[in-house]
Amino acid sequence: MAGRGKKYRAAMRNFENKPYPLSEAITKAKGLSYSKFPASIELHYAMVLPKDKDPKSLKGSVSLPHPTESKESRIIVFCEQDKAEEAKTAGAVEAGLDDLIKKIQGGWMDFDVALATPDVMGKIAVLGKQLGPRGLMPNPKTGTLTTDIKKSIAEFKKGKTKFASDTTGVVHVVVGTVDTADKDIEENIKAVLNEVSSVVGKPIPSLTKSVTLSATMGAGVTVDLSQIEEKA
Repeated sequence: MAGRGKKYRAAMRNFENKPYPLSEAITKAKGLSYSKFPASIELHYAMVLPKDKDPKSLKGSVSLPHPTESKESRIIVFCEQDKAEEAKTAGAVEAGLDDLIKKIQGGWMDFDVALATPDVMGKIAVLGKQLGPRGLMPNPKTGTLTTDIKKSIAEFKKGKTKFASDTTGVVHVVVGTVDTADKDIEENIKAVLNEVSSVVGKPIPSLTKSVTLSATMGAGVTVDLSQIEEKA
């Protein structure tokens, strides 16, 4: 533990690094958090992907049974002007096309989710440098390319969240906070695993390499795979 801070060492003092049943792993991950703020609990889902599956192409979205944040997502909608008012009435913080594109090109990024209607995708391609690196470019795989603006906004406000695999085949998703009930986090985890399994097209037992939980500031806790495979 050389080089680690006092808070980290204190949190790890009685921790045994071994696989834990899911419910116990959630409790352990919360207990290992040493931040001063209500830390997020993140799921790290490592997969055994088919050889012809590029990890970077694995994207999707899942409607979590329980919201992971106390505040609602700030949503913008790229659409023609005749649909902008509908989007704002449904809860979008900004909606439109040309003016919204210019605003983002000018440096404004005060939003969490960007939705778009299919007919404007050609025009917002110019925002690739601004939206791409942040995972905010609308995409049909993540449910952010939509023909039903009102429904999509409602879904993301209720807890729908995007996910994407990194280059090593690991999906990272926030599934709650240290203040979220353990049972709610468990249900969120199962929802993520089932949705990722559906997107990849492989059953959870053969898809799963490892499942780890960690707080924003805290060590990873390995989950017992036998329980995940049986109950997810």
